[in-house]
Amino acid sequence: MAFAIDEINRNSNLLPNVTLGYSLYDNCANLEIGFRAALSLVSGREEQFLLDETCVGTPPVVGIVGDSTSTNSIAISSVLGLYRVPMVHAMIQILKHFDWTWVGLLISDDDYGLHAARSFQSDLVQSGRGCLAYLEVLPWDNDQDELRRIVDVVRQNVTGLQWITSEAWTAATALHTPHLTPYLAGTLGIAMRRGQIPGLREFLLQTRPDLHHNSSNYGNSMCRFAPPPADWVDAGGALCTGQEDMESVENDFLDVSDLRSEYNVYKAVYALAYALDDMLHCVPGRGPFRGHSCGSLKGLEPWQLVYYLDKVNFTTSFGDQVSFDENGDALPIYDIMNWLWLPDGTTKLQNVGEVKKSAFKGEELRIDADKIFWNFESKKPPRSVCSESCPPGTRMARKKGEPECCFDCIPCSEGKISNDTDSLECTSCPEDFWSSLQRDHCVPKETEFLSYHEPLGIGLTAAALLGTCMCAVVLGIFICHRRTPIVRANNSELSFQLLLSLKLCFLCSLLFIGRPTLWTCQLRHAAFGISFVLCISCILVKTVVVLAVFKASKPGGGASLKWFGAMQQRGTVMVLTSIQAAICVAWITSASPVPHENTQYYNGKIVYECVVGSTIGFAVLLGYIGSLAILSFLIAFIARKLPDSFNEAKLITFSMLIFCAVWVAFVPAYVSSPGKYADAVEVFAILASSFGLLVALFGPKCYIILLRPERNTKKAIMGRGNDT
Repeated sequence: MAFAIDEINRNSNLLPNVTLGYSLYDNCANLEIGFRAALSLVSGREEQFLLDETCVGTPPVVGIVGDSTSTNSIAISSVLGLYRVPMVHAMIQILKHFDWTWVGLLISDDDYGLHAARSFQSDLVQSGRGCLAYLEVLPWDNDQDELRRIVDVVRQNVTGLQWITSEAWTAATALHTPHLTPYLAGTLGIAMRRGQIPGLREFLLQTRPDLHHNSSNYGNSMCRFAPPPADWVDAGGALCTGQEDMESVENDFLDVSDLRSEYNVYKAVYALAYALDDMLHCVPGRGPFRGHSCGSLKGLEPWQLVYYLDKVNFTTSFGDQVSFDENGDALPIYDIMNWLWLPDGTTKLQNVGEVKKSAFKGEELRIDADKIFWNFESKKPPRSVCSESCPPGTRMARKKGEPECCFDCIPCSEGKISNDTDSLECTSCPEDFWSSLQRDHCVPKETEFLSYHEPLGIGLTAAALLGTCMCAVVLGIFICHRRTPIVRANNSELSFQLLLSLKLCFLCSLLFIGRPTLWTCQLRHAAFGISFVLCISCILVKTVVVLAVFKASKPGGGASLKWFGAMQQRGTVMVLTSIQAAICVAWITSASPVPHENTQYYNGKIVYECVVGSTIGFAVLLGYIGSLAILSFLIAFIARKLPDSFNEAKLITFSMLIFCAVWVAFVPAYVSSPGKYADAVEVFAILASSFGLLVALFGPKCYIILLRPERNTKKAIMGRGNDT
């Protein structure tokens, strides 16, 4: 302090025409004495002293540089102003750097420990970087039971101990002894910034011990004062003359290689000087106080100097920035010290980094990790977490009754993902996407429809093409043998129409295979409905013709055939088919079937399907086909016992029985089948009923035509009729 004030007084650019003085109080390591000294300073009741021959009296006290011990400073600052613990920020920065989230706090039972604990807890929570495993207060009375309890708590659930200590531990040489090295080696300690004060050693070498109390603090171990001051412990030695050679002495007083608390005192004095200089440069009428007034030395109020102190910003010769933040805290600068274990068992402190807060860059941490000695077998930074991080694909679930750092990792449910570590929630995938197996990203949903590339689709396609080919073959056989009695006797024109309609039935089933589009959705049901009505209409007309021919063969029944001539037969088929066409047009116009992406059947799939649009329209279409089929079945059933020469009714009865059975079974199977299987059921019903009609109606005829030609004669047919 004396050096800083002397340096400022000799600086013509800082506080010109103003001379600074100081009063030093020895608190004797006693809080009460230090507290009383501080109150004495601010009250102006300290003793008068001679500053120089031109300045006598009691100059105003513009600032107090506190004790080097934190507890005494806290006690004084609790009365004189606010107190915060910037050192805590440095510790939290180190925790953040090494991802240590599970920490215990040991504090001293004094103001310093309690303030630090409150600040540490608050900042730890605000930073979101961890939580406390425990907080224990070290007793002053050396209570062995309490110490053993604390030791048990500290070692509980901890695989290795990594200490981070305050500047008090770092400066305590008693902790650097060999018997504590196995436990404390590798410690990361916070130390006040070590600085350089150019010219300080030369200033100290110029001092000479004398008998005045105001300079007795410069005494050294070379000599003793006589008579000794009150309460002075006489250690012996020669009397001080004031001419001792200080340069030949090596002691703590002259050691300027590790200036830490001294460097802070130096910066504090300069901060007050710069604040006072700014205040004295205030232009009357432009000041910051009421009425734009300025502060003055004669009527200086402490709060006026504090205003300028908050705005101080200068850089020391060591390159450190000195200013204060919005809370009135000095921008902290700390050295990070590592307790290195030397081969001889002792501990050496080495600088491995620094923490500083800049007015422009915020808090900055620099650590040289390669220089750090870790007191673990791995020689690497330890892990310190209550629960390991939750990987992507999981979310954090707090454990009830435990700190927030203790949690379980719950896998995301289907359809949800988390792609970050330690996610609090799982997010839902978009509608067309699904969660991956690891639940860490969304993937496009699988698409499902009755495809030509899968076995089911291939099988149905093959069956449809087979049926189409069979119809073509049968049609070719009938054309080639169109003049034979068996073809002519069974109404060859209606047989040709029936074969063509069956061919359309087989082909329309292909519209149900492949990815649905608007035109296939509209065309598949229309083609299906019209093709089957055309087929059933031909069968119905054939059945009616069988009855008419039999009735005409009886006496007086010839007139009935005029109502069932070729034109009437064609007209009936066209009318019945036109009704179905009208139903399809009305259905498509009012509520057209459309393709739909169904995500309800399966969680991870999109099922492409055709929605019928109007259930009533679909029901009317099926109902009309069913009514024609039932009518054909009833008429054929009535005509089943007619003579064989005219009896195609047996074949029609059997074919209609197959047709009705297939479609009766289709309805519940279709309703209960999801997705592509509903289409497969409908295709199967189409193919099964088509094959049933083809085989039942044309199988026996082709058998006779190809394998039993002797029965394909008029005589054979008439002969069978006579036998009946």
